[in-house]
Amino acid sequence: FADDRITVTARAEIKFAGSDTPLTVPFGPADAMTAAFEALHRRRFGFFAEGKALVVETLEAEAAGGSGQTAEVGGDTHDRTPEPVTHTPVWMAGENRDAPVYRREDFGPGAAVDGPAVILEDTGTTVVEPGWRAAADAGLNLILTRVVALPSRTAIGTHADPILLEVFNSRFMAAAEQMGEALRATAYSVNIKERLDFSCAVFDAGGALIANAPHIPVHLGSMGESIRTVIASRGEARDGRGMRRGDVYMLNAPYNGGTHLPDITVIMPVFLETDSTPAFFVAARGHHADVGGITPGSMPPTSKTVEDEGVLIDDFLLVDAGTLRDAETRALFASGPHPSRNVDQNMADLKAQVASCARGADELIRMVSEFG
Repeated sequence: FADDRITVTARAEIKFAGSDTPLTVPFGPADAMTAAFEALHRRRFGFFAEGKALVVETLEAEAAGGSGQTAEVGGDTHDRTPEPVTHTPVWMAGENRDAPVYRREDFGPGAAVDGPAVILEDTGTTVVEPGWRAAADAGLNLILTRVVALPSRTAIGTHADPILLEVFNSRFMAAAEQMGEALRATAYSVNIKERLDFSCAVFDAGGALIANAPHIPVHLGSMGESIRTVIASRGEARDGRGMRRGDVYMLNAPYNGGTHLPDITVIMPVFLETDSTPAFFVAARGHHADVGGITPGSMPPTSKTVEDEGVLIDDFLLVDAGTLRDAETRALFASGPHPSRNVDQNMADLKAQVASCARGADELIRMVSEFG
């Protein structure tokens, strides 16, 4: 290949020291790679650990070359519209339509049809929606182009449409289920990763349950109370600070929606666009292998006080506006009369729970942007 036909792409896989999850960013100056890693980590996991060392795990270089020439087939370009072989009733753009059916081999260079239309070939079927055009280029590639602009989008309103209700039910459930998959995939401990002792759910602005994935039923009945605890203490800046974008809270207090102390609930408020108050909350509750207490596993049969089970956590700010409070969280797990025995494992699972909540928040924001 000629030198000007060769493209070289360099990438770096970077991770936090002690982590086993590298992220791929474009190779470049250290500052640029750090900034790209931070942006990607915040987007994927919902936080960034300021000041923690970064490790370049792998460097990759890929060279791709081409002749710069494409093989053209077909004859001269012309504007011939093929003849349909039949018509078929279809449902498109909200109504029944009579769509012509074409054979793919009848499309010569320049041939084009407007939707609604159906194009058949041996290996597939192309459906052309109203407002779109399918045209064959000089190489007989079928190119679909929107030719009619979309109407302006408005909010769907509050009319109870049974079909839309089922759509939203499925979308909310899917968000909770994706949270669970993200938690399972990124967790560290056997309890969460393999025994699947966790639950994920979506809540409205008041802390009422909207949807939960079919995880551990005993978790779900009290998770709403955990959300309402955070709202009561931090809503309307009652704590002097208020809730901010990128904040994440955690608690395990049985007095405020918790179950036993090993079940730690991580809660993330979800803000829409320029809103100053959360529109939703997402939460992930997971059973940590140990949070201290008088016996390993933090479920002693002889406990007489709640501290005998381990570290009591009540509405603790885990992530401050997108920055993980690593040192403060470690200090919390190391405090009390019976501190946690494996703080590193606690931190790894908490990061997975934050990543799970970030996935749920992304799904909710995407759904609102789609439906208004």
